[in-house]
Amino acid sequence: MLQLTDIRKTYQTSGFKQTALDNVSVSFRDNEFAAVLGPSGSGKTTMLNIIGGLDHYDSGDLEIDGISTKEYKPGDWDTYRNNRIGFVFQSYNLISHQTVLSNVELALTLSGVPAAERRARATKALEEVGLRDHIKKRPNQLSNGQMQRVAIARALINDPEILLADEPTGALDTGTSKQVMDLLAKIAEDRLVIMVTHNSELAERYANRVIHLTDGKIVSDSRPFEPVEEKMRAGRDAIKAGMSFLTAIALSFSNLMTKKGRTFMTSFAGSIGIIGIATIIAVATGTNAYIAKVEKETLSIYPLTIQKTGFDFTGLLSDFGGGPHNDEQKAEPGSVREQKLIETMFSNRNNNDLESLKSYLDKNHGKIGPYVKSIEYMYDVTPQIYLADTSDGVDQVNPDSILSAYTMGDGGMGSFMNFGGMMGIPGMSIFNEMPGDRKMYEYQYEVMAGNWPESFDEVVLVLSPGGRVSDFQLYQMGLRDRSDLKEMAEAFMNNTEANIEFGKGDGKYSYETLMSVGFKIVNAADRYLYDEKYNIWVDKSADKEFMKALVDKGLPLKIVGIVKPDPDVTATSLSAGINYTPELISYLMAEAAESKIVHDQMSRKAMNVLSGKTFEQENREAAESAFSFADLIQVDEDVIRDSFDIDTSKLNFDMSAFSDLPMDIATYLICIPVNSYILNNYGVDRIAQLPI
Repeated sequence: MLQLTDIRKTYQTSGFKQTALDNVSVSFRDNEFAAVLGPSGSGKTTMLNIIGGLDHYDSGDLEIDGISTKEYKPGDWDTYRNNRIGFVFQSYNLISHQTVLSNVELALTLSGVPAAERRARATKALEEVGLRDHIKKRPNQLSNGQMQRVAIARALINDPEILLADEPTGALDTGTSKQVMDLLAKIAEDRLVIMVTHNSELAERYANRVIHLTDGKIVSDSRPFEPVEEKMRAGRDAIKAGMSFLTAIALSFSNLMTKKGRTFMTSFAGSIGIIGIATIIAVATGTNAYIAKVEKETLSIYPLTIQKTGFDFTGLLSDFGGGPHNDEQKAEPGSVREQKLIETMFSNRNNNDLESLKSYLDKNHGKIGPYVKSIEYMYDVTPQIYLADTSDGVDQVNPDSILSAYTMGDGGMGSFMNFGGMMGIPGMSIFNEMPGDRKMYEYQYEVMAGNWPESFDEVVLVLSPGGRVSDFQLYQMGLRDRSDLKEMAEAFMNNTEANIEFGKGDGKYSYETLMSVGFKIVNAADRYLYDEKYNIWVDKSADKEFMKALVDKGLPLKIVGIVKPDPDVTATSLSAGINYTPELISYLMAEAAESKIVHDQMSRKAMNVLSGKTFEQENREAAESAFSFADLIQVDEDVIRDSFDIDTSKLNFDMSAFSDLPMDIATYLICIPVNSYILNNYGVDRIAQLPI
């Protein structure tokens, strides 16, 4: 029997006093499943920690089978926790470098149980939670639900009378949460289980007693208990926590062997000279090495970048932040002075001669080399990547043909996808260029399957830190139905609900499946054919048969490896998704340089080979054909009405309302509803027939 009487706990921080528990009194039966509910900061976890002996109360009393704990010493609390309490935490608290079996055995090790008995009891406990086939795995090879079951097995290995669970389903999905709760309910059949949770639905469904806490006080108890009404159970004999010397040596050796290099270096340094001096050197060396490692990893994702055009933000930021003001800058009473922020920034715009810089770096690499890790050159080249399977038509995935069709300026889908960068969605594509020097990133990742790219036509799939692949990546890889992506994009642009089934499938993909995805790269110049009649080059991208043949004979792009970030690394260099080598860009540039359209354009520099007109003539015609904004509105209305036989009033906007706006802003505001309406009701093919 467990009884709390007038328990009070406060925390003092820099003059601020926070009361976590305010004279809480509650008793628990020897056999029940009690759930403690309440908002964050209500004192739930504090009460659980006090019951488990992880924290100590300021006043009041905690009685265990009628025995007060007021006079408990640290050794008494250790014995209490080791014999009568089992803990299940939300964060699992498993030792990553030890196997599942070793994690469960650890509690018995501290109790001095012999090795053979430890292994037998730990194996049985893992069988009871359904993990018999996973005893040799490490925690990072298990799912969240499996890790939680390991934590439960570890909590039960000493057969505790009380099981304390702090948000055991907080990091789990619905299905896994149900499995864990079923397991806890079964455990509660013959012992006391106290669970802290935010999920009232789970509490009402599984617990036979629900206690609500608010501001450190119990506000309701569905099944209160008065200890005087029931005979108290006699506690079993306590076993002092401890382990044999040989067991301690074995555990220490196992821990040391997980980091062999570090163990050897530490032993070597400790054997040199006086222990005191050696210790100081070891600490200093270790600190410097750690700082250097953090600096290197951090700078790998924030490199020194030199672009063709730059702006001076120094004046802007200093002026914006206030800064000192002389008498000439002060405004007269009753007036406000202009602060030149934009003019200051743009007046200091500069152009960098990147060609000369590259030439200098190439010639002086020997002098610069010792001061840099790597020098990388990025070119404005976007690989034109398609799905290799063209049986259902040509499908471009970089840039993505579906999402590009629904990008309406900065406020369209593009901004939405840029916001998705935190999920490993860089802009509108999952394809990214990796650094050329593998030493920059190789140590930051674990190779889960295959190997790193060795040639220009090979790529690697980079998973998230949790070893996951986003649904966006699966759509662009063709492993999920891309028609669903199109429908979601349409729904997003029209502010409607997508008529698709979310959450279908089990969401599991084998490494073999992910690596079997095929892509084809098409040289952008190959999409143009020369028209001898008009002496121009014609874009054949809209010709489905032409593009199908072009993609079929395109350059195959193969996924040769799958990697994920090493959990011990502070920062990583590669973006989640598919990463290709700089050699691919060099190959595409070389191919483009040899294409006929490029040679033709270079030989006729003053003429646009796509239109047959000179650039000067095009600029002059553009200036002569400029018309007023009112004409633009009328053209839009006439074209839409005549070409589609629709009532423009259905577009839900008043064109006249934009007549006083600047040309570019008004045009943008009008084109969004017009284009969205046409795209969703008439399709791209018909829009191409418009006389505009």
